[in-house]
Parts: sequence; C-alpha cells; structure tokens
Amino acid sequence: MKTDIEIARAAKMKHITEIANDLNLQEIEPYGKYKAKIDPNSIKNPKKNSKLILVTATNPTPMGEGKTTTTVGIGDGLRKIGKNVVIALREPSLGPVFGVKGGAAGGGFSQVVPMEDLNLHFTGDLHAITSANNLLAAMIENHIFQGNDLGIKKVTWKRCLDMNDRSLRKNFDITAASEIMAIFCLSKDIPSLRDRLGNIIVGYNEKEEPITAADLKAQGAMLTLLAEAFKPNLVQTLENTPVLIHGGPFANIAHGCNSIIATKTALALGDYVVTEAGFGADLGAQKFLDIKCTELGRTPDAVAIVSTVRSLKYNGEGELKKGLVNLGRHIENIKGFGLPAVVAINKFGTDTDNEINEIKTYCENKGAECAISNVFAEGGKGGIELAELLVSACEKPKNFTNTYEKSDSYEEKIKKIATKIYRAKDVDFSDEAKEVLSKIKQKDFHMCIAKTQYSFSDDQNILGAPEGFTLNIREIRINAGSGFVVAICGKIMTMPGLPKKPSAENIDIVNGNIVGLF
Repeated sequence: MKTDIEIARAAKMKHITEIANDLNLQEIEPYGKYKAKIDPNSIKNPKKNSKLILVTATNPTPMGEGKTTTTVGIGDGLRKIGKNVVIALREPSLGPVFGVKGGAAGGGFSQVVPMEDLNLHFTGDLHAITSANNLLAAMIENHIFQGNDLGIKKVTWKRCLDMNDRSLRKNFDITAASEIMAIFCLSKDIPSLRDRLGNIIVGYNEKEEPITAADLKAQGAMLTLLAEAFKPNLVQTLENTPVLIHGGPFANIAHGCNSIIATKTALALGDYVVTEAGFGADLGAQKFLDIKCTELGRTPDAVAIVSTVRSLKYNGEGELKKGLVNLGRHIENIKGFGLPAVVAINKFGTDTDNEINEIKTYCENKGAECAISNVFAEGGKGGIELAELLVSACEKPKNFTNTYEKSDSYEEKIKKIATKIYRAKDVDFSDEAKEVLSKIKQKDFHMCIAKTQYSFSDDQNILGAPEGFTLNIREIRINAGSGFVVAICGKIMTMPGLPKKPSAENIDIVNGNIVGLF
C-alpha cells in the first residue's frame, strides 16, 4: 500500500473556490489553490438545526488510535449516504509532527489535504499564537525593566514555542498548551477575544493582587497579531468533503478541542458536523462536554468512541479480553453524560475476525452499537455503516448532564471529575496547590485537568479501568483569560520532549519533494 504522503499527492483536489461554492460561501481569502481563510460573518443563510457528532476514543497507545482518520472517514461516509456535512478539526502541532506520532491529518484513504501544508506551517495560525504569547512576555519584562509602576513582584506568565524541547521546561510551554491557544479556541468573536486577552493574569504584586495583560495595555497588540489567524481555515478531504481546521490545544495538558468559532461556522454550513476531541474520552471528551459545550451553548447529538484491537491489548497488558474494560469505562462515561454512544472499531490489517467479534459482543453486552471503521483502507466507503449508525443515534433522546456545576468549589470540581470520570477514590493536593486554590477569587471558572493520556489515573503505567486510586494534584494554574483553572497531575509536563527516535530524523526534501512526513 502507498504511504500517506503518496496517497495525498495523488488526490484529485478541487480548487478551494469550488469547495466554498459547494457551501454557498461567497467570500473567502484563498491561500494558494487548496486552502483559504473564511469570514463567518459572510455566511448568508446559516443552517438552524444541524446535528453535531463528537468523535472521541479509548485511552491510546503512544502511536494513537486513528481518531482523526476515523473522524474524516465518518465525514466522507456521511457524504456517501447523501448528507450535507462539514468536518471541524484541530490544527496539528509541530511538536508531535517532529516527535513520536508524525502527521495529524488522518491516514491512508481518509485524510485531509493538502497534507504537507497542514502538518507544517499551514496558514500561520500557530505562529501568530506563539508571537502573541511571547509579545506579552516581552512587555512584562520591559515593564519591570522600565520601572515596574505596577509593582509586579511575581511573574507567572511563560513563553511558548510550537516544538517539543525539554530543555525549555522551566520557562516555556508548548504553544498547544498555552493560555493564548485556549483563549483563541474559546472566544466567540473579536470583542470576546480582546476581553479574554485582557483578563490574562501575568503575575502578582506585593499584596498578592493579580496583574493582568490589560494592566500592561498589551491586549490590543496581541489582538492585532491574532486577528487574521482568528478566521477559520477551509480545506478538504481526499474525497472533497469540506473541512474547517482551526486551533490546536492538546487534551492531556489543555482542553483538547478545535475553536468555538470554527465549530459554530461548521454548524452554520452543514446539516451534519463531525468534530473530535483529543486523546481518550477521560480527557478530550470530558473537557469538550464540560468546558467547550458550555461556552458553545449546545451539546453533541451523538458520540463515536474510536477503539482498536491494538489499544485494548495495550490496556490489557497484551490480552484483548482483559483490556476491554477500558472501552467499557468510556462507554459508561459517555452514557453518564446522557448521550448516545457508538463504538467505532478502527480496523488494522493485523486484526483477526475473532478479535473484532469479541469487541462487538462486548459492546452489545454494554448496550452500545458498534461498527467496523475501515476508512483507512477504503475511505468514505469504509465508513458508511458507522455513518448510518451515527445518523440514527443523532435522533435518539438525550438527557445531558455536566460532571460538575460551575458554582461548585474548585476542590469539588476536581473531585467530581476524579471520582465520576476517572473512578478515583480520593484526591491529594500538594501544599502549593492548596495555597493557590485558597486565593482564587473568581468562583465560576471551568476546571481543566492536565494528566497522562495513557491512563484514567495520573500514572501512565496503570492501565485498563483502575478504581480506588488517589489522584495527585501537583500544581494549580489560574487561566483567567480562558476562564478555567488548570490542575496539573502527577508527572505531566506542559513542555513535552522528543522521543529517542523522533520523526524529525526521517523528514527531508528529496528531488524537491518532502519525504518522511508520514
């Protein structure tokens, strides 16, 4: 079989103006032939009753379980059965692209194109976010150097870089984990983006009163750097299904969802919108449902849980039967939110019929519908059964319930996530975390937990569906601009490092073509 990049290069792409015309978009800003910025305000007759499908997953292996591949395949599958669909995805970070996972545009015959542009600089959005973040850092330093009229005693703001570099951990976050990224993705329009930027807490004075970006008069310049990037990006799949790609927070250390403005735009353009949340449902889906949906003002109509034989064996220490409990826990959690769950078995060539049937039987016993996703090998055709199940699921009754109330104390919010979603017995707060929590005056922020993606616990070696453990909260950060408090658990880092054999070692340009990207 051809590589992903070979398949992508052979794609019969439509000019981006054709994709826009199919959506009745009259005004776009092309970036070459196959990508464009769009202005949501230019949509003439927005859809009113679109269905929203969320794609999440079981706890992954280090290589991931093909969640984006499945999301793209569901979108193409919906088009195969005659549905008007728009896909909404996050933008890849250069950290994973050059790290362990490689590209993040899907795979096989279920990809977003142009694949090379998307995985590298794309339209420059992440660079704009990095620049806005570091401009604020420079203005903090300059204010202190020039006399420190605000009396800043403690600086809490970090610089960021869209790259895995463990040597920078003390003073840098990866761009995908920065508060600017979260603000970018949770802002509904330019005025709310400006307000959120101004609310960023950059440090504290001697009285331990917060100093904000607005106090530094920094929000206007930051907004200026972000204004063009804030327009969603329009691209397409191999089968010419329209895709909006915008924003890219990680789910293990941030909130893991694409931008609200892109999702709202997709809902205005398509009868069905397929979107994803990062990593397993204990991280991405929980944050999507408790954080993003509250800000978006609506919830999904159905949820697809992607799983693989590989991930279930990984969670069962080599045994599929033993690892199935991980899938079961995620099914229970999605149903606990009051939403219908459909399991998508992302099929690999090494999977046996007995293994697939064992997963199907398990899903039936858990009361969850299940379909094989063969989109990697067959594109949209391989996602038709899954698409049909999700269309039916969208019509089922919902009784959505959040994990916590915004009026809960932050300790209560953390404990409810830990006990309801992770099945922890208790939560242990470090003295530093307790001290920060005691000083938060704003009481209605969301809670964003940063922890390993490989386990329900904060220890990546505890696999399956553990219960009765203690969740360890090491650090608390107040992201006043994004409107959530971040609880950092265990050994999780907000600036990842590269693996022993990074993907970057295989990437090059040969005879004018990029090789090794995926």
